[in-house]
Amino acid sequence: MIEKTLKGKPAYWIWLAFLGTFVAIGAACYVRQYIYGLALTGMSRDVSWGIYISQFTFLVGVAAGGLMLVLPYYIHDYKAFGKLTILGEFLAISAIAMCLMFIMADLGQPLRGLNMILHPTPNSMLFWDMVVLLGYLTLNVLCGWVILTAERKGVHPPKWIYIFVYISIPFAVSIHTVTAMLYCGLPGRHFWLSAIIAPRFLASAFAAGPALIVVACLIMKRVAHFDAGKEALAKLSTIIMYAAIINTFFVILEFFVGYYSNVPGHIHSLQYLFFGLEHHGHVYNNLVPFMWGSVFLNFAGLGLLAYMKFNEWTDGMLGAACVMIFFALWIDKGLGFVLGGFVPNMLDQVVEYYPTANEVGITLGIWAAGFFLVTVLYKIAVGVEHEIE
Repeated sequence: MIEKTLKGKPAYWIWLAFLGTFVAIGAACYVRQYIYGLALTGMSRDVSWGIYISQFTFLVGVAAGGLMLVLPYYIHDYKAFGKLTILGEFLAISAIAMCLMFIMADLGQPLRGLNMILHPTPNSMLFWDMVVLLGYLTLNVLCGWVILTAERKGVHPPKWIYIFVYISIPFAVSIHTVTAMLYCGLPGRHFWLSAIIAPRFLASAFAAGPALIVVACLIMKRVAHFDAGKEALAKLSTIIMYAAIINTFFVILEFFVGYYSNVPGHIHSLQYLFFGLEHHGHVYNNLVPFMWGSVFLNFAGLGLLAYMKFNEWTDGMLGAACVMIFFALWIDKGLGFVLGGFVPNMLDQVVEYYPTANEVGITLGIWAAGFFLVTVLYKIAVGVEHEIE
């Protein structure tokens, strides 16, 4: 099936070349960081997790979002998701690959990653995060490839593969739950010290992952003649809407806890993110425009999805709603959640974080590598679908 990636229209090769350019830029920036160290980044003693870990946090949710396809199809026998399930599994592979690349970038020296294997520490959440990430990646590669091969041959998948499909369901939940525990297990950071971080992460994951799949389906419908079916997209939009509503409710709860209880460590982070924090005569508001942009995109996307439930909708409307929801959640979890937790620090000081050009170059390169991988995998899936037809 790999040979299908070697055939395509000029637009396919132009897209891969475009992504490959950013991958090359990211690789050059990483080599520079490898030589000179993490001093090239905007991270410091006070902000030890920057754009690398924030992107990792968001992408774990994108990977877990595939559960919203696997669960209805394999557990509830919802046949309308038949064409979409493999896309969810392949998206999870690409998202986890990006997660691992961001972790390697954050470590500075990639060989440090071997410490997790050579010197395991089961009492650390980082160890279990590695276990569930690698486990979920392996399960998606195995299940996706075996099932797609069976479909190409026109036979039923072997029964033993369904054992691994069912195992992948709790793994999908665990990858984002364990990631949430990395944050809420740090008592020195009030903004992260919340019992609803894990369900909040899962709610955002079940909106962001399917939203990206819907956008990919709409693009492939135009450029690759791949039609996932209007029923499947309508049902997926319903899942996205309810998951985004639940995530919004959880964010509102954070505001209630911070402002009603007036706990300084919690309320100051929210003030910094949404209104700017005045501290010792200086106002810190680095992320305020981004967070209000996230609020606008979130409610605009929800409003459009709600409108579609009661009126006739088009692919353009669905695509616009999913793009808005996706970027709203990316800002909320890929920027605000991680960086807001460092303000103020444990010495009641405010240190704002600004990513350097080198960090941005590596980040764009990793995102491009992920889109390159998912493009190739989707090319295989669509090619097999056309072959079956």
